[in-house]
Amino acid sequence: MSGHSKWANIKHKKGRADAKRGKVFTRISKEITIAAREGGGDPDGNPRLRLAMQNARSVNMPNDNIIRAIKKGTGEIEGVNYEEIIYEGYAPNGIAVILETVTDNKKRTVSEIRALMSRNGGNLGEANSVAWNFERKGVISLSTNGVSEDELLEVILESGADDLEYDEETSRIICAMEEFSNVNKYLEDKHYQVTEAKLEYLPKTTVKINTVDEARKILRFIDVFEDHDDVQNVFSNFELDDKVAEELEDEE
Repeated sequence: MSGHSKWANIKHKKGRADAKRGKVFTRISKEITIAAREGGGDPDGNPRLRLAMQNARSVNMPNDNIIRAIKKGTGEIEGVNYEEIIYEGYAPNGIAVILETVTDNKKRTVSEIRALMSRNGGNLGEANSVAWNFERKGVISLSTNGVSEDELLEVILESGADDLEYDEETSRIICAMEEFSNVNKYLEDKHYQVTEAKLEYLPKTTVKINTVDEARKILRFIDVFEDHDDVQNVFSNFELDDKVAEELEDEE
């Protein structure tokens, strides 16, 4: 089982800042629209939509926004024709990066991503240039709320999940894609406060970053893409040395 994840904690802090800026609302709205377009507007018969709506409510997205995004997907009101595209590439220090994007203009998006990678010390790769080093997993984040690591390890055993990244504020439960829906439902039924649930690309092997300067450079690279309007998610294979992570946390 994984232990305390300082990098996960830094990510969660940034996630809260993103929510304040409204970035999360935009990204979840796109996900709701795509889910409704592909599987219909009824969450009971559309697991992807149900999950997107759950994530929307976890960040207190207004119900009107959710309904409007669904109607755009079902065609009840006019909306943008989004396309989902995955890009692979490298950040500084040879760090592998996968970008999940949603765009209404593929040519614009790939041009911007290529330019941003080059400008920030990375480069865009071909399909499967880095994906081979990642596994697709279900990741469910929840507010720890004083629950002990041992208690959450029991949840892992009972729910069918595989792994735990424990943190005193927000913990992450990791499971196989096939078990994602069941584990998510188990946590809901047990009244855990789920803050986010999604499929992620998790690295099979990682590259450890041992200096603060290297870490800042990579985090700036990641931030550039997390702030891009077309990018939904950024995944990478770097791991921060514990001392480096502590210094970065002190800067938050």
